[in-house]
Amino acid sequence: MYNKVFLIGNLARDPEMRYTTAGIPVTKFSVAVNRRGGKDEVDFFNIVAWRKLAEICGEYLSKGKKVSIEGRLEIDTYEKDGKPRIWAQIIADDVQILSRKDEETRSEEPSSNVTSEEDVPF
Repeated sequence: MYNKVFLIGNLARDPEMRYTTAGIPVTKFSVAVNRRGGKDEVDFFNIVAWRKLAEICGEYLSKGKKVSIEGRLEIDTYEKDGKPRIWAQIIADDVQILSRKDEETRSEEPSSNVTSEEDVPF
């Protein structure tokens, strides 16, 4: 079996970086991806980055930046108000900033790609 997701889109909001109780950094953000051939159709994807990749995302990403995401799809089910719900997110293995330097809101960007380590639940 193979679970691999590739996305190219723009950050829909600024990343939110936190630390688990064990002190492991985790950053969450959302990416908007335009559908090819669609009329103003956009899909939104929840992205989670861990450890060093989480720190880099928290420092260098911001709303509107174009990024490439490589990761795996994680789906969870839960109940809310007695009704079953489904939550999907992408666990990022690699994040690349695609915005041009003149589009950057910050003066620096990471010089290399960093791969996240194993997932650790909150």
